[in-house]
Amino acid sequence: MSINSIGYSGSLFGQAVLNLNNQLTNLSTQLATGQKSTTYAGMGINEGFAVAARSQLSNISAFGDTITNVNTIIGAANTALQSLTSIATTVQGDASTTSQDLNSTGQTIGQDNARSQLISMVGILNTQVGNRYIFSGSAINTPAVASADAILNGSGTQAGLKQLIAERAQADGTTGLGRLLISSPTTTGVAPATTTSFSVSEDAAGSPFGLKLSSVSSTLTGATVTGPSGSPASVSFSFGSTTNPSPGDQVTVNFKLPDGTTSSVTLTATTQNPPPTGSFLIATTAGTPDPATTAQNLNTALNSAIGTLANTTLVAASAVAAGNDFFDPSSSATGAVAKDQEATPQPITSATLLSGAAGTASLSSGFQNGDSITVNGTSISFSTSSPTSLSGPTYNINPTTGTVGNLLSAIDSITGTTTPSSIDGGAITINTPNAANFSISASSSDPSAQSALAALGFSSGAGTATTTASGTAISAIQPPLRVSGSPLSSATSLVNGSANTVAWYTGNNSPDPRASSTALVDSGIAVQYGMQANEQAIRQQLEGVAVYAAMTESPTATNSPAQAAALSSRIATNLTSQPGQQQISDIQTDLANAQTTMQAASARQSQTQTQLQNMVDATENVSTEQVASQILALQNALSASYQTTSILSKLTLTNFLPAGG
Repeated sequence: MSINSIGYSGSLFGQAVLNLNNQLTNLSTQLATGQKSTTYAGMGINEGFAVAARSQLSNISAFGDTITNVNTIIGAANTALQSLTSIATTVQGDASTTSQDLNSTGQTIGQDNARSQLISMVGILNTQVGNRYIFSGSAINTPAVASADAILNGSGTQAGLKQLIAERAQADGTTGLGRLLISSPTTTGVAPATTTSFSVSEDAAGSPFGLKLSSVSSTLTGATVTGPSGSPASVSFSFGSTTNPSPGDQVTVNFKLPDGTTSSVTLTATTQNPPPTGSFLIATTAGTPDPATTAQNLNTALNSAIGTLANTTLVAASAVAAGNDFFDPSSSATGAVAKDQEATPQPITSATLLSGAAGTASLSSGFQNGDSITVNGTSISFSTSSPTSLSGPTYNINPTTGTVGNLLSAIDSITGTTTPSSIDGGAITINTPNAANFSISASSSDPSAQSALAALGFSSGAGTATTTASGTAISAIQPPLRVSGSPLSSATSLVNGSANTVAWYTGNNSPDPRASSTALVDSGIAVQYGMQANEQAIRQQLEGVAVYAAMTESPTATNSPAQAAALSSRIATNLTSQPGQQQISDIQTDLANAQTTMQAASARQSQTQTQLQNMVDATENVSTEQVASQILALQNALSASYQTTSILSKLTLTNFLPAGG
């Protein structure tokens, strides 16, 4: 019988030693890498959760980068906005307090300083963060505004603000009376029942230029003062043949100015000769009242007082209006004077019936039952069988009882304007917050509605008229607005000047500036942080500073100091935040809200990140202390195993046979 040697490698003991050796190798790898395994399978059953957690951690990291970038942009924007506020405050202070003395260039110290401030504002509005222009809306690769020089002086064939101011000044008239006509007194009748009369009239109905008659009040004894009435509007003065005004009697004529402000001329009857400024002489002949000569004296005083107003306050108001024509993206759609078929023409008012029925004023062609028009895509129907509704979602007006005022209310509801549309001297002005999207139309299949729109003055003169198969659509005149006609002194309308006028804002125009830039900062959570240089608060400041810097007066003219003072007063007012208007702080509040949202998202993400990382660590990582301890234990076990193996390897059968056997 033969005896084979014992094989250790195939024995259970040998396999156990091999397993211990493999464990030691794995633990050594874990100690070196800090991870449980270098393979997916070796990580264990929770590795699927760890992979998903790593994806979430990657998203959180991306959100964090976005939040950092947006916070950087908002930080730069807040610095820029604060600088704009400081500049506006400085210019406002200059306009309010600096001397109105003119230098050799025809400007005050405040106006001279305003130019450098305008250059600073332009630089601020063209701020870049990285390669992004932050005040250009979604047009992040485009500067927000043109250069200060282009804004003021134009560029090539495109006019700048100074040219628009000059053109509007001409359109306000060259006779020195602000486009008003003051007739000479005429005496009618047979003595002693004579009447001496004269009038003050606008030169053209519906014109936006010059002084506009607003109202008149009188305490003149023996004189009748009426108006404004008629088209064009007129105020009439009529003196009897026997009675003079008493000393201290007054007449006040109130005017509307191109920039929306008002002014007045008040004249007081006096016996002091020569009469003081702001008064007119009560005339007598051989101690007998002379109303005809008194009327002439009042006429002369009105010429002088209105001339002073036209050459001082009107000049400043006209410059501000030109600035609004150049800068303001919220234009108006203006209808011409409505036609009147009465024997004694009267301009339409808000009370004029839409049906064209006769009254104090009427339309030559009115709306009929079943007519409809479309404003900005929304229909306004005219029906006698449906209740009148002047607010959405459906709009209906009874044409028999409805008025022009009702129609304007419905249109204002559709456009969402905060400035109600109005009628002045028979001319309808529809105010709209977004002229670029305004249109009013009547279908070609509805000729009576088309005729009624024309009777209200909405034709090609009211804007851009486009005739299609569906009818005639009339859109608002688009800014910038330029004086239309030649010579400019007799112009009666403004036209779209975009083709030959500098575009001061060169970024993207969005109805919601904040929405022009959005960023996802958490799952399902986005913030809006876009800004546009043409937002009302920013535009109003830029416009005020630019007009102040652009206007010049003759250094030697008598009325120049008064012109400068009137302009300074308006600039100081216009640079003051008004209730209901957007302010710079409103933009900053919107940005602060975005930061608050991001701060909350970041806090949540930080907490989630910690939890997810802990789960990944628990799944994939090992404790080096625990592994070292395990390695030590394995080393001891292997050492003992190797010693046992060594002993066993030396054993033979002869060690167990009896001696001498």
